[in-house]
Amino acid sequence: MAASPTSEPLHLIGRRRSRIPLPPPEHANRARCNDKIRSPQVRLIDQQGEQVGVVSILDALQRAQAAGLDLVEVAAEAKPPVCRIQDYSKFLFEQQKKERQTKSHAHRTETKEVRLTPVTGQGDVDIKVKHAREFLEAGHKVLLMVVFRGRQLAHRELGLEMIKKFTVQVEDLAKLEQEPKMEGKRMHAMLAPAKKH
Repeated sequence: MAASPTSEPLHLIGRRRSRIPLPPPEHANRARCNDKIRSPQVRLIDQQGEQVGVVSILDALQRAQAAGLDLVEVAAEAKPPVCRIQDYSKFLFEQQKKERQTKSHAHRTETKEVRLTPVTGQGDVDIKVKHAREFLEAGHKVLLMVVFRGRQLAHRELGLEMIKKFTVQVEDLAKLEQEPKMEGKRMHAMLAPAKKH
């Protein structure tokens, strides 16, 4: 049987190709190494960390091969790109280690919610203030929400008063980031941790 005139595999002949682009491979953002480096000239750093200068890609690859190491592109946006002679797997390990450290040091600010009603008793308000102070000390924002029920909606000033009273009790730790705003049956304000001097 004669071979198919097209270069496509038999199971793909006659089928339309999908126009949806494939997602880039996981390693697409990794640094290029060895024969994947496209620039004809590179600024080379040898395995001891010494600047060699601008050399041709062939010269750089030969030097890396002679040292038994890889040629790794460490600054692709530079003109010409900066390449270093080193072990590629060790380079990737160091990069992943730095990324993990950066993620662990990034402080995540969460928004915690404190709910009140216009007629919440002082004892309950004190407990809610205590919780809000803990959240603010931990560096979180606090969404202060006053929920109105039934006829309470006719007395929005009670909600404003409750927010004002609450804010005064945490003013040493927080600043009002968002003024009280009414949405449906709820009035809310945002408290953010005050910057320590």
